[in-house]
Amino acid sequence: MSQKPNFKTMTAQEIKQYVLSHRDDDEAFYAYMDKLNERGERVVYSPLQSLDDMQKYPEVIEIMRQASKKNK
Repeated sequence: MSQKPNFKTMTAQEIKQYVLSHRDDDEAFYAYMDKLNERGERVVYSPLQSLDDMQKYPEVIEIMRQASKKNK
């Protein structure tokens, strides 16, 4: 039986890779979510209320792309 890594000392990217190769490890998944929440960069958008709200969708995608570029 192998010993689990110390998620507190791992980067978000390292935990993500671990989670992707150990998909049944709930502890690792929650550690990854905690690590992402520590960043404080999370933006929450309200759910779409109508089809008209879909017009805002391209703007949201662009915001997400820009945020992703900053995190690389």
